[in-house]
Amino acid sequence: MGQNTATLAGKVALVTGAAHRIGAEIARGLHEQGMDVVLHYRRSEAAARDLGAELEGSRPDSVFLCRAALDHCRECTGLIERVRDFRGRLDVLVNNASGFYPTPFEDADEGQWEELMGSNLKGPFFLTKAAASLLRAASGCVVNLVDIHAERPLKNYSIYSIAKAGNAMMVKSLARELGPRVRVNGIAPGAILWPEQAPDAELKRKILARTALRRTGAPSDIVRTLLFLIRDADYITGQIIPVDGGRNLQQ
Repeated sequence: MGQNTATLAGKVALVTGAAHRIGAEIARGLHEQGMDVVLHYRRSEAAARDLGAELEGSRPDSVFLCRAALDHCRECTGLIERVRDFRGRLDVLVNNASGFYPTPFEDADEGQWEELMGSNLKGPFFLTKAAASLLRAASGCVVNLVDIHAERPLKNYSIYSIAKAGNAMMVKSLARELGPRVRVNGIAPGAILWPEQAPDAELKRKILARTALRRTGAPSDIVRTLLFLIRDADYITGQIIPVDGGRNLQQ
């Protein structure tokens, strides 16, 4: 990831859900390419501060931390106001923050619906709306972290799968709404990192058996795809790239 650094140096990225897992690796990857990075978090303040200190250690005054509950529209607006105060610009918005937990159909309730729709659909939509003027001014781009389960629902995760399906349509819809100045694309990860409530060994084996490459991916696979969409894909918008080892090929 050391090539073309000058093309991103001095630009600004906002990464939501940046404190852990793929979000943290995305923040590291963009920072390594010379971008100033706004790290959004909601509850994980300590982890966000640790990541910020790590990145600042290699390049001082290049990171800004912001807490926000993105299922509240006023907090989306406030977050973008703080981004504006930080550097006066925004080149890249990465909608990564996401709630994920099972909601068996018979037990699903309104609170779960509101929480999962809020983090996976409402928040990214209204955050992008709040950021639109800054993104237009910079001829920037938006990248949503979608999911292969937007197309292939995960059993017992119906609300999550429905929310991600909406997120996928958001990519296509907002690409039309925000063009020609702003590009909007998505990445749909497969087995990159196992959930924090990891499946047992047998379920992992079955998942990988349905994957053409027969192995898990790595967060670096997501980062490289993201860099392609940000830096090298000037004529691509409204598209979602599966990064899933070929799992989407299975019937």
